Amino acid sequence: MALHAKELRDKTPDQLRDQLVQLKKEAFNLRFQQATGQMESTARMRTVKRDVARVKTILNEKAAAAAQSEA
Repeated sequence: MALHAKELRDKTPDQLRDQLVQLKKEAFNLRFQQATGQMESTARMRTVKRDVARVKTILNEKAAAAAQSEA
């Protein structure tokens, strides 16, 4: 269920920030599950981390494009 960059580029910066908050909450919950030994899918940690990086990258691209269009 990994996010695709193409789908993320279609979203607004506000939607991306909301997505980032959701992913960070999920990452926190997964770390908590790992610490308590309740984690079912260890691969999900990797997917969430990569999704967070993807969202941050797209946000930075949009910010750079906005800054460039202003100048």
